[in-house]
Amino acid sequence: MNCAFCGEKTNVENKVSRSDTCSNCGKDLRCCKQCKFYDHHAYNECREVSADRILDKERANFCDYFVPIGSSLGKVDRVQEARKELEALFKNKK
Repeated sequence: MNCAFCGEKTNVENKVSRSDTCSNCGKDLRCCKQCKFYDHHAYNECREVSADRILDKERANFCDYFVPIGSSLGKVDRVQEARKELEALFKNKK
């Protein structure tokens, strides 16, 4: 992933902890502006409608929906994944 603030390539891929910072500019990596759901024009500046409102978009947070910019993790179809998990759960009950 590239830092949204300075554009420098970071050494993390999909797993970003709250304490990770950019080695070039020192900004937090697990913040709204580094997330693929961040959208300045969206409600609460986030395209993930279930996410809690975060006021400071440039500081580290604990958002459960955080996906680093450029990651393939956000392309998962949540409805399809939930259906698969439910089918697997009830399949074992028979």
